[in-house]
Amino acid sequence: MNASQDARAQQRLQQIAQARDAVMAEGRPATEALVDGGWDRSWIARSWRRCLDSGRRPQERVSFDLVPAQAARRVEEASQTLLYAARPVMERLCRAIANTRYFAILTDAEGVVIHVDGAIDRTDRRAQLITRIGVDLSERAVGTTAIGAVLAELQPVWLHRGEHFFEDTSVYSCAGAPLFGPDGRCVGMLDLTGIETLERPELKHLVAQSARSIENALALSHPHALLLRLNWPGRALGDDGDGLVCVDADGWVLSVNATARQMVSGVNAGGGARVHCSELFAVPWEVLFDAARQDAPREVPLWSGLTLQVLAQSPGQLPRLRGPAPDPRLPLKDLETELIRKAVNEARGNVMQAARVLGISRATVYRKLGTRPKG
Repeated sequence: MNASQDARAQQRLQQIAQARDAVMAEGRPATEALVDGGWDRSWIARSWRRCLDSGRRPQERVSFDLVPAQAARRVEEASQTLLYAARPVMERLCRAIANTRYFAILTDAEGVVIHVDGAIDRTDRRAQLITRIGVDLSERAVGTTAIGAVLAELQPVWLHRGEHFFEDTSVYSCAGAPLFGPDGRCVGMLDLTGIETLERPELKHLVAQSARSIENALALSHPHALLLRLNWPGRALGDDGDGLVCVDADGWVLSVNATARQMVSGVNAGGGARVHCSELFAVPWEVLFDAARQDAPREVPLWSGLTLQVLAQSPGQLPRLRGPAPDPRLPLKDLETELIRKAVNEARGNVMQAARVLGISRATVYRKLGTRPKG
């Protein structure tokens, strides 16, 4: 870090400290204090206020408790689908942050850690405390953090040092993004954390992008008869920016990703009601199945009057894998695992389809990848 960067970093920490004093010591309105400091972070104000209103004080020691064993088992069992979808994404993510002294944490919807990855210094107690599987990192347990804020605000956030509520957590800097399941409900969050390291607000974009990849894998994990990849006319199809709609053989929607929910309002039916393709697209739903045989995008009207570009794919049509092939120099066992993971990625998370392509059983795929099947 050069002198100019160091000066900016110190100024940033001073602004945070001034805002903390205004809120914690002087009792000034939180929003006023944050704006006075030159940075409007109203979600931090809301989190600080919740902590204060619950009787917590910044000087309290944070215990970083594990959830009880029985609760931990329930969390593990309930998180298998999320874990399977997240692991390959987190591996790629950690390659991107390998030289930054940040690492990745995955939690469930209650803020309980279910998986970690990356360059974690196990000799640093501060890292060890927050990377234990089963530790509760929710707002009620450890105050204002990216994890608690994401689960409360349901939006990506960046949090630096003293922006955390407790003094014990002011050594951390973290970016986080929520994870939404195929039914639109939050199923967890993805976090990137560093300890007494440089501020990296650009990690907010990286973690949000990685969260989208996990959401896509969750949507595609449902067995389906047809996948509809959606984007606006003129936009390229075939990457993680697509809206995804998975349907059964009768045209009923089985799962969608968050992008599709933003593109097509009709998939957000309330009360858990099933939605049919005919309610979304202003064409006979059988036409979409016919389009899968053409393996080419087409423009399809919505009942709203808007038009989407749609690429229909049947499960037998493996998407092109954009990533690199496994390194042939890997040990045989690791190479086998990478080939299986590649096949699952090509099948967009459809384990049964990948198993058929590989000529092995579904159970073998799960065993080789160290995961458990759903159900």
